[in-house]
Amino acid sequence: MPDWSELKRLAAARRPIAALFAADPDRAAGFSARADGLLFDYSKTAIDADIRAALLDLARQAGLAARRAAMFSGAPINETEGRAVLHTALRNPEGGPVEPDGADVMPGVRRALARMRDFACDLRAGRFTAPGGARIRHVVNIGIGGSDLGPAMAVRALSPYGDGPEVHFVSNVDGAHIADVLARVDLARTLFVVVSKSFTTVETMTNAATARARLEAALGAEAAPGHFAAVSTAQARTAEFGIPPERVFGFADWVGGRYSLWGPVGLSLMLAIGPERFAEFLAGGASMDTHFRETSAERNLPVLLALTGIWHNQICGHATRAVLPYEQRLELLPAYLQQLEMESNGKSVAMDGNPVRRDTGPVVWGQAGTNGQHAFYQLLHQGSRVVPCEFLAGAEGHEPDLAGHHRLLLANCLAQSQALMQGRSLEEARRRMAAAGYEGTELERQARHRVFPGDRPSVTLLYPRLAPFVLGQIVALYEHRVFVEGVILGINSFDQWGVELGKEMATALEPLLEDGETGAEGQDGSTRQLLDYIRGHRS
Repeated sequence: MPDWSELKRLAAARRPIAALFAADPDRAAGFSARADGLLFDYSKTAIDADIRAALLDLARQAGLAARRAAMFSGAPINETEGRAVLHTALRNPEGGPVEPDGADVMPGVRRALARMRDFACDLRAGRFTAPGGARIRHVVNIGIGGSDLGPAMAVRALSPYGDGPEVHFVSNVDGAHIADVLARVDLARTLFVVVSKSFTTVETMTNAATARARLEAALGAEAAPGHFAAVSTAQARTAEFGIPPERVFGFADWVGGRYSLWGPVGLSLMLAIGPERFAEFLAGGASMDTHFRETSAERNLPVLLALTGIWHNQICGHATRAVLPYEQRLELLPAYLQQLEMESNGKSVAMDGNPVRRDTGPVVWGQAGTNGQHAFYQLLHQGSRVVPCEFLAGAEGHEPDLAGHHRLLLANCLAQSQALMQGRSLEEARRRMAAAGYEGTELERQARHRVFPGDRPSVTLLYPRLAPFVLGQIVALYEHRVFVEGVILGINSFDQWGVELGKEMATALEPLLEDGETGAEGQDGSTRQLLDYIRGHRS
């Protein structure tokens, strides 16, 4: 078990962040790292040389190097499900053999990618058409969780490269979601991609059935199957649904849902940006894999990002983390990282089956800048809780005619991280109030409302410009960050049993919502009351 006592001792004696800069003019260079065009700056945290050394030692004690090697080699590190964790293989199709069970998985990876590429080329070129001969103009990805959040985030992020069909996403079982999307597409020119490994996911199959019913009503029962493709391993179920094998794209059980964007689950992304750009996305992820495997821990971006998370959450006790991309096209990144981090590391049982001894994953949330500045930054700057922040920004944008916008965006990003660290003292606030004409007790009262405590930590990730390669780097960086934190905490980052109980209860409750159904007597009083209210308001 790793020894956390030294870090606790160092935390009790930590110095203000501004004092660390005052003591070391070269602090920024010493507490940052680079990887293939990325700059990760963690100097605006309270981590000093001693704390960093203790954090690196914690990772060493946890067996990070061996665990990392086990993951890349295909060992079954997802122990509760007895599975390998090989999403990294999906983004390195030209890589060497990977043999989790004595059989090389790479030929299958290459075949799956080739099938995706052929289908995408045919659809984008107009060789694959709808049954009536119409060219496909809309693609609707029907999935949920990892079958939705990753592709939706990536399609939005890479919209400047979206020269294919317009891609839409439906995830929620709320009928409003699919109704709104169907109202925006021409069914005769639409392909629905149903993404469900088992082809039994309730939300996904409910939405898929609705899409099929609308197609049958509009175009006829014979035409409807021609408007579907599937990403699934359940060939019998996809065939029963009417989808022919040539439009079914499978993937292995060693790819977890929230890590599956790199393969067939990313089909909608490939359709949007094309196979060549998708290959660049994969290459960015593979580049980060190489960096993670080969770079020393003290210069390793995933390791350092994870260690800042461990420091802030487990040592300093900050229960949440704000992800703040100063890039409007990364507006879905916070939601994507919510699933990646909270589903992976939101655990309370260690790998050995015993309760974990400390808090695990933080609550991850955020919004694109500068919108968040006018929503919740008040709490970040002057609230009673400290929220570590992660800023992301590109040095360049995609709109050269709007360069002034981008300069203003970047100025705000840099200013926010600086303001969080420096704050504003009571003395400075008094001077400002005096300059504004305030005097006496009113000056003092007004000044106190304008104090910023400062010493609020943040890290910043900068990249040249948001492109497929760069997005691949960012996604892989955060995947590996989650892995490192899980290793240090001694938990399995690759299962998600916590999602099951609510689904089981929903299955039992659904019949009780039907008109005339009884049987609620066994429910708790609150649930009975809620059921009665809903029944009473049915039209």
